[in-house]
Amino acid sequence: MASTSTEALEQLIDVVAQLRDPNDGCPWDLEQSHRSLVPYVLEEAHEVADAIRHGDDNHLKEELGDLLLQVLLHAQIGSEEQRFNLADVADAIRTKLIRRHPHVFGDDDAKDSASVRKSWEQIKAAEQASALENSNSPLSDRLAIKIRSSPALAGAMCISKQAAKAGFEWENFAGVWDKVSEELDELKEAVSRGDTTHAQDELGDVLFTLVNVARWIGIDPEEGLSGTNQRFLDRFSRVEAALSGNLQGRNIDELEQLWKQAKADIKAENNLPSS
Repeated sequence: MASTSTEALEQLIDVVAQLRDPNDGCPWDLEQSHRSLVPYVLEEAHEVADAIRHGDDNHLKEELGDLLLQVLLHAQIGSEEQRFNLADVADAIRTKLIRRHPHVFGDDDAKDSASVRKSWEQIKAAEQASALENSNSPLSDRLAIKIRSSPALAGAMCISKQAAKAGFEWENFAGVWDKVSEELDELKEAVSRGDTTHAQDELGDVLFTLVNVARWIGIDPEEGLSGTNQRFLDRFSRVEAALSGNLQGRNIDELEQLWKQAKADIKAENNLPSS
């Protein structure tokens, strides 16, 4: 057991390196790349947030460890490819923290957190302005930077709003619906051809256009999908319960009837109108 944080981190770095050892490492870990690990980074970040929401320190400690593992795996892969290593990662964030905290590491003053936030945003904006100084597509480049840390739906809404504000917009709502139909037909065609790569692109186009529908009528697509997820689970749990947890071998007509009954029961329990 390590006695200091430094020793613990060094031991963990050694474990990750062993997992990626070409001769004696783990086959699964050796197959991973920056791209293949993206879903795991997102999953672990969400699980950290969930542990924080529930106030479970043991769970939070575990999930932070899982997230740290992702950082170390990416640094290890970067090192193997001679692109960057963990020291580069640490140096980059240390330099950024010093640069964006002139009230701590320099001569600036910050009386409260609001002043800190304002200063942070000003410094960040200046950094981005410098990066985009010679850009021929400043709005696109600025949005590309802005949405990097956003979930896909939130990023799509941000892009949609800014593009519309710049003048890239339908004349009326009917045009949005026409675009939905167009993109949906293209998705159906790609699926019918068995072209999964094209189908994935077309699915993205359908979802992006539906985000535009949400923008036009003033609703939040993320909140809508989150609500649908919960409603599905509420109804599905009742279908499972009605079948003692075993759905195998049941025909779709039976499952659909149970689904409709669950939906009706939930509405009745919550005094909602039937539809």
